[in-house]
Amino acid sequence: MQQIMKQAQKMQQQVAQAQSELAAAELTGTAGGGLVTVVVTGLGEFKSVKIDAKAVDPEDVETLEDLVLAAIHNAAEAQRELAESKMGPATGGFSLPGF
Repeated sequence: MQQIMKQAQKMQQQVAQAQSELAAAELTGTAGGGLVTVVVTGLGEFKSVKIDAKAVDPEDVETLEDLVLAAIHNAAEAQRELAESKMGPATGGFSLPGF
């Protein structure tokens, strides 16, 4: 029983460390060859959106909307992959809600 408690404590420490690393990480998603850039933390908090003036065409707003959405998806995928790589070893392969 004591061994199980030690393992649980170690796992808790690893999860806390992984969460700290995720909170500090910033990932970038891009679209349109860098015309739209989105920055997200490792915990999934979106920090910024940058749009190059070349992407702004009043006659074609739909393309800009698509580029922004693509950059968000790109950043979210990078965040998901980072979270899996950090949380997987810490949780021993168990899935935690939100990660």
